[in-house]
Amino acid sequence: MSADATAAAQRFYGRWSDFYDLLARSTPGLGRLRERAADALALEPGDTVVEMGCGTGANFPHLRRRVGPAGRVVGVDFTRGMLERARSRSEAASPPRNASGERTDPRAVDREGWENVHVVQGDATDVEFCEPPDAILATFVVGMLADPAREVHRWADMLGPGGSLALLDAAQTTRWFGWPVNQAFRGLVVASAPGDRKDYAEAPWTMLDRRVADARAALRERASATTHTEHALGVVRVTGGRIE
Repeated sequence: MSADATAAAQRFYGRWSDFYDLLARSTPGLGRLRERAADALALEPGDTVVEMGCGTGANFPHLRRRVGPAGRVVGVDFTRGMLERARSRSEAASPPRNASGERTDPRAVDREGWENVHVVQGDATDVEFCEPPDAILATFVVGMLADPAREVHRWADMLGPGGSLALLDAAQTTRWFGWPVNQAFRGLVVASAPGDRKDYAEAPWTMLDRRVADARAALRERASATTHTEHALGVVRVTGGRIE
């Protein structure tokens, strides 16, 4: 993505961050899909999981619950407005402390662990970490990447052997009843994409289909075993695997 395109995307998603957060919290069934994506990572207590393109942090509760207070959740996004929402979500869930560092509300034990949730402003295509995480999740991200297969391979290299990688994305359904579903999906793609449609060399939904397929093919190439499920009439796909 060029510098101009990146800046335009940052402005677009920053401007609509409140709306995206509302959709993330209130869309029926989306919470269950996030649960499935987190399950695909096969996380264990104490793990460190990185979410590429964390948006407003809607996946944080699902990831945090699996890694526990001894683990870490790191959200990466290149849009400041999205990260501000994500940071607010984690800070609001963290139990308050006094000057000595003690919790002022002992009943807030169920929220323990949010202090291990961190957000980083960065690009999923070039972010680096000092230590390899145990897992990486990308939710509705690969369709935005110019070369998603390359990025999936890069993420796999970051994990190293034994790490897990999961993708949650949407693309046109291939099921027999797909025509009306895909017409509605195309409208959603156009409404949620930054820039003008004339800026695209091909239809944005066609480009999205291709990128999602390329990312999944790369994951299957790198993983020793993958799981794949389809939801929402075949539009939403969850694919996960353990890296060899």
